[in-house]
Amino acid sequence: MAAVAMGSVSGRVIPPLTVRMARASNPRGTAAMWVRDRLDGLFTDADFADWYPADGRRGMSPVQLTLVSVLQYAENLTDRQAADAVRCRLDWKYCLGLELDDPGFDFTVLSEFRGRVAEGDRADRLLALAVDRLPEAGLVKRRGRIRTDSTHVLAAVRRLNRGELVAETLRCALEDLALQGEEWLAALVTADWADRYGRPVRYEVTPGVWTQGFMLRVRV
Repeated sequence: MAAVAMGSVSGRVIPPLTVRMARASNPRGTAAMWVRDRLDGLFTDADFADWYPADGRRGMSPVQLTLVSVLQYAENLTDRQAADAVRCRLDWKYCLGLELDDPGFDFTVLSEFRGRVAEGDRADRLLALAVDRLPEAGLVKRRGRIRTDSTHVLAAVRRLNRGELVAETLRCALEDLALQGEEWLAALVTADWADRYGRPVRYEVTPGVWTQGFMLRVRV
C-alpha cells in the first residue's frame, strides 16, 4: 500500500455557494449540518499529526474522515454508501466544508482510516479529546470531575460488540438448521428460543460511548 500523507486544510471554511445551496435545500438544517454548526473544531489536523508520513501522496484531511465516519455510523451506511453521500449530498458537503463539485474519494479510504484509528492508543486519545472539548462547545456541562480515561468505555463497547457477534452467529446457525432439518430442530428448540433469537440482536450504544461505538459498528 502506498504511503499517504495527511491531507490539506480544506474544509476549515465552508464555501459560500455550498452554504447557500445547503441552507436553501434544508432551511432547518439536518443532522450533518448540525454536526458542523455545533461541533466545528472538535478535532483539528494537529490531533492527527503523527498518523501520517511527511511524504507520500496527499490524502483527505483526517478531520474530514472522522466526520464522515461519525455520519456513516449515525445513518448506518456502508463504506460505499458513505462515499456516495460525500459525493452527492449537500448537507454532507456542508458538514465537510467541500465545494459542490468536489468528487469525494474512493470508498476504500474509510477502511484504511479505521485501520489507522485502531493502531496503538489512537482511539483512546480521540475519545479523550472529545471528552475535553465537548464542554468547551457548550454541549456537555461540567458537573464535578469528568473522567477522560476511556478504557472502561472501550471495554464496555467491546463486550457489547462480542455479545452481538455470538448471538447473531447462533441465530444464523439456527436458521440454517431450520432449512436443512426443520422437524429435527423443532423437537429440540423451546418456545423461548423464538423470542430470543427470532430477530437480529442489536445493542444500541448509549450517548456516553457513542463516539467510540461508530468505529466498531461500521459495516464495509
